[in-house]
Amino acid sequence: MQISSVNDVKIYNLSHGKSLPEWLSDRKKRQLQKKDVDIQRRIELIQDFEMPTVCTSIKVSRDGQFILAAGTYKPRIRCYDTYQLSLKFERCLDSDVVAFDILSDDYSKLVFLHCDRYVEFHSQHGHYYKTRIPKFGRDFSYHYPSCDLYFVGTSSEVFRLNLEQGRFLNSLQTDAVENNVCDINPVHHLLATGTSEGRVECWDPRVRNRVGMLDCALSSLAEGAEVQGLPSISALKFNGSLTMAVGTSTGQVLLYDLRSSQPLLAKDHFYNLPIKSLNFHDQLDLVVSADSKIIKFWNKDTGKAFSSIQPQTNINDVCIYPNSGMLFTANEDPKMNTFYLPALGPAPRWCSFLDNLTEELEESPESTVYDDYKFVTRKDLENLGLSHLVGSSLLRAYMHGFFMDIRLYHKVKSMANPFAYEEYRKDKIRQKIEESRTQRVPVKKLPKVNKDLALKLMEEGDDEAELASRKKKGKALPSILGDDRFKVMFENPDYQVDEQSEEFRLLNPIVSKVSQKRKKKLRLLAQQAATSQQAAEDEEEPEGQASSEEESSDDDKSWVEEVREQRRLLREEGRDRRRQERKMADRNTVLLEREQNGGEKTLNIAESKKTNQPQFYQIKAGEEFRSFNDMARKQRLQKASLEDRLRLEEHSGTSSMADTAVGSKQLTFTLKKISCHHCSQTSLTPHWRHTMCRPASDPPPSSPSPQKRGYRPVTLTSAVMKST
Repeated sequence: MQISSVNDVKIYNLSHGKSLPEWLSDRKKRQLQKKDVDIQRRIELIQDFEMPTVCTSIKVSRDGQFILAAGTYKPRIRCYDTYQLSLKFERCLDSDVVAFDILSDDYSKLVFLHCDRYVEFHSQHGHYYKTRIPKFGRDFSYHYPSCDLYFVGTSSEVFRLNLEQGRFLNSLQTDAVENNVCDINPVHHLLATGTSEGRVECWDPRVRNRVGMLDCALSSLAEGAEVQGLPSISALKFNGSLTMAVGTSTGQVLLYDLRSSQPLLAKDHFYNLPIKSLNFHDQLDLVVSADSKIIKFWNKDTGKAFSSIQPQTNINDVCIYPNSGMLFTANEDPKMNTFYLPALGPAPRWCSFLDNLTEELEESPESTVYDDYKFVTRKDLENLGLSHLVGSSLLRAYMHGFFMDIRLYHKVKSMANPFAYEEYRKDKIRQKIEESRTQRVPVKKLPKVNKDLALKLMEEGDDEAELASRKKKGKALPSILGDDRFKVMFENPDYQVDEQSEEFRLLNPIVSKVSQKRKKKLRLLAQQAATSQQAAEDEEEPEGQASSEEESSDDDKSWVEEVREQRRLLREEGRDRRRQERKMADRNTVLLEREQNGGEKTLNIAESKKTNQPQFYQIKAGEEFRSFNDMARKQRLQKASLEDRLRLEEHSGTSSMADTAVGSKQLTFTLKKISCHHCSQTSLTPHWRHTMCRPASDPPPSSPSPQKRGYRPVTLTSAVMKST
């Protein structure tokens, strides 16, 4: 049994769980029930409540004792007795059942409409009579006062078969091309037929004339909805004398009052699937509508959602057990589902123990699912441009996202991406072309995403295929490239492997070594298969040949060294990145200070303009004037080469030293040039070393003292040592 809660309504799936096969012995079944927890929790309400393949329709007799279901394959009808909780009988048929009905209070009178135009009657003992209608039928209804059967199908006529006289009567001629469904009001016996053009025609069986027509196609189209085709009528159901529910092929349910041509209420399933079944729950004033995906319970006056059931398989038919909270579904699955909702009503008399069972399970917490809402994440809201709605009543926070109204979601999505259909159409055309190309000679082509990984897998697949071909009974393992479960990894760019990420760089040495070992092992196996020589496991190794354990240890050491090297490189890159961030932070701080200083200066200028008094500033001796472009000049100087910086320092006559071992110091000096007495030339070096300006009569100096010859030595002035 599976328990779920939708809009605070408990739903118990009594058919959930494993089913034991019939061919198992009783002893084996008892052993499985002791070991398997899922089988222990399974509730088999009715024994063998299933079909061999698919169940198409299901109904309950008016006395509530028998449940009849039609299914396939092979076509058959099964009757279950609720008092005995088991199968009463099974009858096989010649063709599939399109629709069937129970004419009596029990199972003694049955009518079946087959897919091959045959109408078959069954009595209590079995087959009674078979006849044929002129056209293929789709639905029929029984008129109790006149004992007439009304058949609709692929024709504009409504065929009448009188069971009292045993013959066909004159048909009813409609304006439709085809009729899909029909129903008779249980109070005043008005006949209604649903056409393929989206109209409902109402007929009075007493005079055999049409008394009214409703155009439901235009009423089912909401404002701003996309029109993909003309909706046809797929389901009809009367409730009382004035209310009628109409289901369309596009997933809308319309509630009509027979006195008005406009619908009282329109409910959309938002799946664009035909409505399969319509039922009314009179105790709570609910409408139970079902398509192939979901069963919805909603109020017939306001349209407010009460609850919903979404089985795992597609739905073919829904039947509510009278005056209870239990319903049965016919699915595209062998098992027929049984659901119990205590909020709808009590359990039937033949399974009253369910009330005691559900009361004990009321305290178990279950997750809540909101009906008619769409779950979206923050990324989806940003793509739709609805981030400003966060915190409003239109979004309801839930887990890692939000719930929003499905109507608002569809409307915004159509406005945000109006060309979605064109893109979808082009994608489908491209897929069809690619499917047709697969029939040609296959050519190995690398995908657009993860090309390196695909190439690696192709090479490994070729090696395995070659090894399997050399073995007699060997089979190559399926490749990931040919598996549909992994095809998105080579098509979606979001699955691209980032080879620069830290995780990849740390795992790549290990993966590469494992792949190398695998390739080496494949080569060894190929050699063994080619030579057909199998060495014994305990055979001694030849001299000079290293053992496999030593090779594996060497491989382990090598990949460990590679991992360590990658970690070292990652640490260095992290330090460089942090150093660059600090530099950028310092630069931003300097620029911010300059902006602040500039702001103060502009403020001073503004104040001076206000006072209209000029202010003069004097540059002190020994100070150097710095312009506003001083920071830009320093940046250009840092980018310049060493030769350019030395040339600039020589030109300015300064030399600076910074960040030395003894501290940060700066030396500044100026060289003064002197003039020669003989030639009146300026020079930085003593002229007694030069001979070009000395007279020939002057003897060379005998001593290095320049004062004797009248020369004046060079003096260093303005030598200043500054400590910074």
